[in-house]
Amino acid sequence: MFVFRSIIFHNRLDLLKMKGQIMDKKIIVLLSGCILAVFLLAGCGNDEVSSEYNIEYLNKDKTKIVDVPYEPEASDTDGMIKEFLAKLSSDSDNVEYRKPIPNGVEVTDYSLDGVMLSIHFDADYSSMTEVEEVLCRAAVVLTMTQIPGVDCVSFYVADAPLTDIRGNIVGSMNQDSFIENPGEQINSIQCTTLKLYFANETGDGLVEETRSDVYYSSNVSMEKLIMEQLLEGPQTEGAKSAIPAGTKLINVSVVDGVCYVSLDENFKNQDYQVNEAVVIYSIVDSLTELSTISKVQISVNGDTSGTYRDNFKLSDMYDRNLDYVVSLEETGVTEEE
Repeated sequence: MFVFRSIIFHNRLDLLKMKGQIMDKKIIVLLSGCILAVFLLAGCGNDEVSSEYNIEYLNKDKTKIVDVPYEPEASDTDGMIKEFLAKLSSDSDNVEYRKPIPNGVEVTDYSLDGVMLSIHFDADYSSMTEVEEVLCRAAVVLTMTQIPGVDCVSFYVADAPLTDIRGNIVGSMNQDSFIENPGEQINSIQCTTLKLYFANETGDGLVEETRSDVYYSSNVSMEKLIMEQLLEGPQTEGAKSAIPAGTKLINVSVVDGVCYVSLDENFKNQDYQVNEAVVIYSIVDSLTELSTISKVQISVNGDTSGTYRDNFKLSDMYDRNLDYVVSLEETGVTEEE
């Protein structure tokens, strides 16, 4: 009986070992399958990852810019410049997209001086409508400044620097030259006139500047547009920015007629060449030009505790105040016609 039970016991052990080996093999096969699946999924995922570069095309109606992922063949800066310019002048494979440099407009030359890329167009560049020209310019600049070694772009038309409709030289442009919401495409281009207030030369008064033909994307709020233009600085001789240099806009929003402006810590930089009231009302008076805004509150990184310099509490909401506005004649400067 003992021998019989022993045989049965050993047979069961052998059976369990066999089952264990089978289970081990199944586990190995299962794990191998999982690992293979991970690699396959990773491979599929790589196909869906967007390219490092985009060619900026126009939509079918030529009202928007569209990001189209692109893998360049060239790897050097000069080769990529040639390749990208050729793509911008060529039709897309997708019928929904339009090339930003239209038929009849040719790139005649280009040169790279340091990080500045100068692109020369023929005289037909001037035949584009205002909206087409702005979209073309934005698409070219946003595309070319992706190239390593190219930080800014300037345009020449018939060997003369590109000018705006007022005859002012446009100058160098980079990705920040075209106002848009972060992460969003440039939407429909619109044009407006803004009344802004900057500091006078002595910093004790505000100078009114009417800025005509300001092109902006329809997905940008007017209050953001005004703040961006204020931070850009004045175009009027005898005026200077009231906001401390290096200040960046974090956020701006309007709720129930109150505009909440959040600036970064550079706003605290003290420039005693500009009166503190001039700094505050440069922002307040510019924003309250909008009929939708009656008061303005300014914060630093969203914090409204403390004061700006000595007298202006950040927790307060400020009304429009034109008492600091002076004429250019009062500052001793005659406005250029």
